[in-house]
Amino acid sequence: MFRFKYSRRDPASRGFFRRVPYHRFMLLQRLFSVSKEVGQTSSRLAKVATLAELLRQAGPAEIALVIAWLSGGLRQAKLGVGWASIAAARGTPAPSASLEIAEVDATLSRIAATAGKGSAAARAALLRELFGRATAEEQDFLVRLLTGELRQGALEGIMAEAVAKAADLPAADVRRAAMLAGDLGQVARTALEEGAEGLARHAIQLFRPVRPMLAGTADGVREAIERHGRVAFETKFDGARIQVHKRGDEVRVFSRLMNEVTVAVPEVVAAARALGFRDAILDGEAISLDVSGRPRPFQDTMRRFGRKLAVEALSGDLSLTSFFFDLLEADGEPLLAEPYERRYERLAEHVDAAARPPRLVTADTAEAQTFFDAAIAAGHEGLVAKKLDAPYEAGARGAAWLKIKQADTLDLVVLAAEWGHGRRQGRLSNLHLGAVDPAGGFVMLGKTFKGMTDALLAWQTERLLALETSRDGIVVHVRPELVVEIAFNGLQQSPLYPAGLALRFARVIRYRDDKTAADADTIETVRRIAGAGSSAPEPGPADPSAG
Repeated sequence: MFRFKYSRRDPASRGFFRRVPYHRFMLLQRLFSVSKEVGQTSSRLAKVATLAELLRQAGPAEIALVIAWLSGGLRQAKLGVGWASIAAARGTPAPSASLEIAEVDATLSRIAATAGKGSAAARAALLRELFGRATAEEQDFLVRLLTGELRQGALEGIMAEAVAKAADLPAADVRRAAMLAGDLGQVARTALEEGAEGLARHAIQLFRPVRPMLAGTADGVREAIERHGRVAFETKFDGARIQVHKRGDEVRVFSRLMNEVTVAVPEVVAAARALGFRDAILDGEAISLDVSGRPRPFQDTMRRFGRKLAVEALSGDLSLTSFFFDLLEADGEPLLAEPYERRYERLAEHVDAAARPPRLVTADTAEAQTFFDAAIAAGHEGLVAKKLDAPYEAGARGAAWLKIKQADTLDLVVLAAEWGHGRRQGRLSNLHLGAVDPAGGFVMLGKTFKGMTDALLAWQTERLLALETSRDGIVVHVRPELVVEIAFNGLQQSPLYPAGLALRFARVIRYRDDKTAADADTIETVRRIAGAGSSAPEPGPADPSAG
């Protein structure tokens, strides 16, 4: 039942390894127990300690599974089974726990690979067989895992800390390696098996995308200057984030989600080839502009991404313009740890001003406000304020970069939707909106049915039904995957929602197909907006936009 692995976690060993026993195969029951325990505690330290102990017990091939599942995700990109199939698979539970997590993963891979005639019935049979070997508690765990409802508080940030504790390494080193590798499971296995030496191999590398640095939110240019003093303000385009990797004439382009989109964006490739770098990794934005140089709607730009056919014809109608605003690597020199000011200087050596966003470095509020007004007048979203001495924190959202927009907007996650009535009969209309809770899950902030065209209603109904997990009267609950940008006229106190806040007059601007739920705004951001006074809570109906 047991075997041994080497561990660095014995301080008395003075650099030698200690052997600790663990189960040859981890049972699903063990994972369920930890998930339940983590979900029942609000202490971040307790969550980390519990998860770290579980990681110490996991075998090398199990580490990535433990991390993925307790973070609420699956290794398989798409299973091809819906809520009805999952609900139908539940039957008489097994009397005792014997199901191993590796067996579950293998079955899920078989389900995902099943295609062709009769595939639906074959997938359903595999699912029934899997559930038939699970205890009642394990069945419940599997249902929540497969429907995206496993919200026990083990988000990736907490998991990264747990990996660091299990491997006795600095959490910052683990987070940095995970951001560069784009895979916490892979990094965790390296950390647990090889320690700091193995972790150090996760460095920035050409043609391997890294997670983009993200911006926090500021209420205006004054706040950005108050936080950072002299700061660089750059025009914030309403385009598509791109990361360009170049070695000579070889160029590959990746999206915000680190998917390769090279074939779809030949204009970006051509622009990168013309740059004077021998090799480079550049951060930037691609946007479609009209003949007058004003930005076209975001949806027009996004039509260019994901296309592999008829690219030439589409590029004629919707040509893309590239703007580069940061440099992660240049001619063999990694630049992530360098201050933004130096990275920008290196960028400007080979990228013409016309291919960089308009920029102003100042500590003068009036000058910054004039620059902001000009960006809005030109049709852009606003500005990004960048701290001059900040390193590039791949994948992190913090105060070093602050986005400043004209109106209050939030990127929120759709948690559920209600069937409409009248001319919206048969369409999912009223959206239930939530912000990310850093402790795990989502915090609902209100509902809206405003800002939706007939085309959008049809699209969102189809998408939401594909994500359905359960129903409660007219409410269809969905996996929390779709991110929607919401404009609102302030926040108000509300006893109806856990955060005590509700959106006022919320309306849909657009869906953010370029973002995952993890990229949505957090409840901390919402509370900061409410506390800043720009959207001060006031008495009134708890949810004026609901219907």
